[in-house]
Amino acid sequence: MPDGRNVIIIGAGPAGLACAIALKKFGIRTTVLDKGTVADAIRRFPWHMTFFSTADLLEIGDVPFLSAGFRPTRIEVLRYYQKVAHFFDLSIQTHCAVRSIQRTAEGFAVETESGVLPATHVVVATGYYDSPNPFVVPGAELPKVHRTYTEPFSYAGKKIAIVGGRNSAVEMALELYRHGIDVTLIHRRTQLSDGVKYWLLPDILNRIKAGEIKAFFETEVAEVKPRSLVLKGNQAGEVLNDDLFVMIGYAPQNDLLDALGIETDPETAIPRHDPETFETNMQKLYIAGSIVAGRYNNKIFIENGRLHGEVIAGNIARK
Repeated sequence: MPDGRNVIIIGAGPAGLACAIALKKFGIRTTVLDKGTVADAIRRFPWHMTFFSTADLLEIGDVPFLSAGFRPTRIEVLRYYQKVAHFFDLSIQTHCAVRSIQRTAEGFAVETESGVLPATHVVVATGYYDSPNPFVVPGAELPKVHRTYTEPFSYAGKKIAIVGGRNSAVEMALELYRHGIDVTLIHRRTQLSDGVKYWLLPDILNRIKAGEIKAFFETEVAEVKPRSLVLKGNQAGEVLNDDLFVMIGYAPQNDLLDALGIETDPETAIPRHDPETFETNMQKLYIAGSIVAGRYNNKIFIENGRLHGEVIAGNIARK
């Protein structure tokens, strides 16, 4: 039978779901809150995306993940996590944004758009996909400026520019090129990131060398205009442009923690926590998933973030 503890988990991504499953196995009551749907960040990934990881590295709750191919697709991953949540009959409130967390004598009061929920413990597993790194230039508010990408077909016949030099920018540039779209890659550094996937790097470099994808290195966008971009740096000047994708990464979502008084490292944006238990400097408040890595969001992926749940659940159960 469930004991008297009631844990609220903020975020219904893989890390949050894994935590809810592990807690349920201990008989501890949980409620998962998400302002979107289950695995909402993955839902907004490019529609035809194939994951780098194999299916077994994405499994949670000891539920096998069977994929048609060696690497699962976005659709397969979405179906898997939604089915796992249903299999364990998790209590999940979707489309329920959390406004604040307050400390109470019994634990916490979590304020949502529809009311206040009490909790003895809280786990924050909010990820970072909703908070892209700032892009502050004149014209950045124009509708032609995008921070996410879904598919190439609506951009046929257009001149597309991409700001960035990591995997998301490279993959997008290659896909647009292969659909016959005029694409330009703009990167402030002298070369692409060392972290670009090893099978993508020779492909993109060959396309750039052949002039099939234009690349402006040591160059930045100085201004966005309705039909053009003003560039500064090595390739300074004005170029025609219809749409601009800014793929420069994401920042952690620490607003809830900051408002509660959780200490955060000013350089790394990593909330202060015990790396052995993921409990923050406020007792009974935990973090899970990519938020644990702060700005170094290339350190925590689904593959290792999903493991946080069992650690957190074990710590709560022992207490």
